Amino acid sequence: MMQKPKVAAVVAMDEDRVIGRQGALPWDVPQDLAHFRKLTKDHVVVMGRKTWDSLPAKRRPLPDRTNVVVSRHPEQLSLPPEVLSASSPDEALRVAQDAALAASKTVWVIGGAELYKALLPMCDEVHLTVIRGKHEGDAHLPRFEDSFELSSRSEGEGEQCSFFVYVKK
Repeated sequence: MMQKPKVAAVVAMDEDRVIGRQGALPWDVPQDLAHFRKLTKDHVVVMGRKTWDSLPAKRRPLPDRTNVVVSRHPEQLSLPPEVLSASSPDEALRVAQDAALAASKTVWVIGGAELYKALLPMCDEVHLTVIRGKHEGDAHLPRFEDSFELSSRSEGEGEQCSFFVYVKK
């Protein structure tokens, strides 16, 4: 039997666990975006509809990745033909794992808050960027640390952020 692909989450939060504000990132940290691109390039990304909508039109779908969008009403989405859709987080994970398995890739859960809440318990790893400071926001990262252990930590250049990798206990 073939082994299931690795499922990992990648997320940036501030010191108050804020991850979004009105459908966008409440900060501009190019170093974090470069980190995100490096991790997810050539893999499968799973995102909620609000996250899909928040992407600039010229960046949709995210290039060099298989994109899977979760929506309670996928039939109402207007997605390019190469973008996969699912009507629930569980279905999205199955669709993404099938796509990843075929190509030996990792499934990356990339947000938003509702999807993290549903899928963090199914993740093997969490790649967390902590952005310095506190920002206004309406989306927060649910606590996950009790089910994971810190595997590595590195400081970003300058004072803007730190990178953490957590693995499932």
